[in-house]
Amino acid sequence: MSDRLDEYVDGVFAPYEGAKSITELKADLLADLHERFRELKAEGKDDAAAFELTIDSIGDIEQTVQEVSNLSRALERQLVTRFDASELGGSDFAGVEVPGGKFEASVLRGSDFSHADLAGSSFKGSDVADVNFDGANLTDANMSAIELARASFRGSILVRTDFSKSGLTEARFAEVALMDVKLRMTDLRRTVFESCTFTGVDFTYSDLRGLHLDLLLGRISAVRRYLMTDFDHRSAADVDWVTGALMLVRRAALAQVGVLDERYFLYAEDQDLCCRMWRAGWRVRYEPRAQAVHAHRREGMTRPWSRHGRYQVASALQMLVKFRGRLTRQS
Repeated sequence: MSDRLDEYVDGVFAPYEGAKSITELKADLLADLHERFRELKAEGKDDAAAFELTIDSIGDIEQTVQEVSNLSRALERQLVTRFDASELGGSDFAGVEVPGGKFEASVLRGSDFSHADLAGSSFKGSDVADVNFDGANLTDANMSAIELARASFRGSILVRTDFSKSGLTEARFAEVALMDVKLRMTDLRRTVFESCTFTGVDFTYSDLRGLHLDLLLGRISAVRRYLMTDFDHRSAADVDWVTGALMLVRRAALAQVGVLDERYFLYAEDQDLCCRMWRAGWRVRYEPRAQAVHAHRREGMTRPWSRHGRYQVASALQMLVKFRGRLTRQS
């Protein structure tokens, strides 16, 4: 008969297993039922009668267990997802699921949130420097007014994520599609965007000093060849183009291919001339022994969203159309 009591209680608690408070309640209830059953047997009741009276003594226990379980799980969820004003530096949150989590005004420096589900979570006012967010879901997350220096966002999901007023110095975004992300009034000095796409991203009033298009395009082989990033600049060699800041041209070559194309408003006219040279059979040669000092700002590259940056993009597209995509000798 003792086994019957165990089976009955197991059946009542089966739907609610897992919550610590429910497990403790089950153990206490089972001990009380066994004690009550022994008392009834001592009073002379047979097994069947003692069992029925024991069960009747606890009333509608199933409803009570359900209410306790619901309250317990609600409290556990609240405990797990609220980390406000906490010292959690270096914590391991890899792979956790805490949508809507609260991490505000906390120290999380150096923590690991890789592949975590943080949709709708808030990190407002927290120290999140050196944190790993690789592969994390940050849809609708509030990352505003926080320190994110050197944080990593490789393969993260960034949809409507708000980074406004945050520090992202030396933070790295790699292979990320940024959609409707807010980067308003944000420090982006030396921030790296590698193989990323931007759709509806708001950069209003952000600090873009030091942000290079080279970082956005540097992994594309055709661009690397165009910028000659792998070229040994100590050796003389035939090249696709040389800068117009220091260029010596044969009179016969200019007579054949023409002078600089004045249809370019700014940028690309020296590359255009070199392209016409080698297409006409002339060699374009780089000579390291010839040296000059060129004081320039490279504003088109260092400030890609500035007016000069837009001129550079427009001229590059104009040249691309003019030569039908063949801008290098091997293309």
